[in-house]
Amino acid sequence: MKYISTRNKLKEYNFLETFLNGLAHDGGLYVPKKYPNFSKKKLKYLSKLNYQELCFEIIKPFVENTFSKKDLKKIIYTSYKNFETNNVLKFSKLLDVHLVELYHGPTLAFKDIAMQIIGNMYENILRKKKNKINIITATSGDTGAAAINAIQKRKNINIFVLHPLNKISQTQRKLMTCIHSKNVFNIAVQGNFDDCQNLVKGMFNDYDFRMLINMTGVNSINWSRIFSQVVYFFYAHFKLSKNILSKSVFSVPTGNFGDIYAGYIAKKMGLPISNLIIATNENNILDRFLKTGIYKPTKVIQSISPSMDIQVASNFERLIFDYVGKNSQETKKLMENLKQKGFYKFSKSNLKKIKRTFYSNSVRSDEAKKEIKNIYSKYGKVIDPHTITAIKSINKLKKHFDKNTNYICLETAHPAKFRENISKIIKTKVELPKKIRGLIKKKERYCILPNSLEKIKKYILSKSLQLHF
Repeated sequence: MKYISTRNKLKEYNFLETFLNGLAHDGGLYVPKKYPNFSKKKLKYLSKLNYQELCFEIIKPFVENTFSKKDLKKIIYTSYKNFETNNVLKFSKLLDVHLVELYHGPTLAFKDIAMQIIGNMYENILRKKKNKINIITATSGDTGAAAINAIQKRKNINIFVLHPLNKISQTQRKLMTCIHSKNVFNIAVQGNFDDCQNLVKGMFNDYDFRMLINMTGVNSINWSRIFSQVVYFFYAHFKLSKNILSKSVFSVPTGNFGDIYAGYIAKKMGLPISNLIIATNENNILDRFLKTGIYKPTKVIQSISPSMDIQVASNFERLIFDYVGKNSQETKKLMENLKQKGFYKFSKSNLKKIKRTFYSNSVRSDEAKKEIKNIYSKYGKVIDPHTITAIKSINKLKKHFDKNTNYICLETAHPAKFRENISKIIKTKVELPKKIRGLIKKKERYCILPNSLEKIKKYILSKSLQLHF
């Protein structure tokens, strides 16, 4: 399998290049030149596999011969050995809506599912190449903890995580900053998540700096994050559908567009997904885009679902690339308009095509609180503030779908990660799982830095040089 950039489809890359680069040197995002497509016979075979076996079958085409079959299987089984359930995720139900619990990994969020795979892939590759790298990533709350957990104490890797100061939950922060490992560096940026994301992109786009520290990233701009998440769309559909060829609608809490984009890839690979629902909070740029065709970031609004407090959804560029007919020059032009003019406008015909697959809905914090309280009161189930946007959205949009559709909602985080807010909403104390109680009592380690590319580069350079060069 060959990969191309969304901003230059003429140059081809192998998987190893896309994995280690993270972001293409032209500023674009890597996508496969062609996707595997599973026949009905293949889907029937895949539906009988356990999660780890299914993961191997889906990931194998994307990684080519980077890993032997034996090594890839070891990477997968090692990645999930510490999850609370043998099959990685669990299921529950609210009336006719199936909930996919994706939070049974070490940091209680769906990010663990892909990040554990990535951590073990890095270790395998670096051991063979005898190379050293510095990972730099931005987090709106969950990516950082999952990445740190996956990378901590590994040889030949540093990880620097930028999070927005005072704009994530206390538990989210402590799951990052209470990890005491010499290769982990937490940076609290005086700004919002979009600022953090722009700082990381700025470092990626500084070729000399990028090469000097051998920089890579584990945000969902890294293609390996996407294909690792494709797996649970297949697994959930197989386990929850009436038969493997019946249609499913997935509702996904959406910030940076990586998780729902994985669902889109699953559909392209032959999974019978009829529609995908983009569930957002007040920071509803994608909801506005689907209604108007105009992609225009506004000021970030702080909400009770901090991991979705995003105005620039990085992975959306991959979808745009597809819907402009894989025209890299057109994609590049739209991204330049966004940078220079502050917005871009999509053609009516292409927007119409997107809306055949995607629906969207925005849920404000006051609505989310009311719904969390209502569900707890009626069913005794505690829902996190991100997942609630997906539940409310799928219930609102059911009228658009066939009555025989499987309604599936991704439950992306354990409610305990937001226990301060949720405990107030349901008037009941939300307890932390035992496995993290001891961790978050440890002393926190992080530095506070201004929203300055040069100052943050200087800090990272000093630490990366100190340990690696």
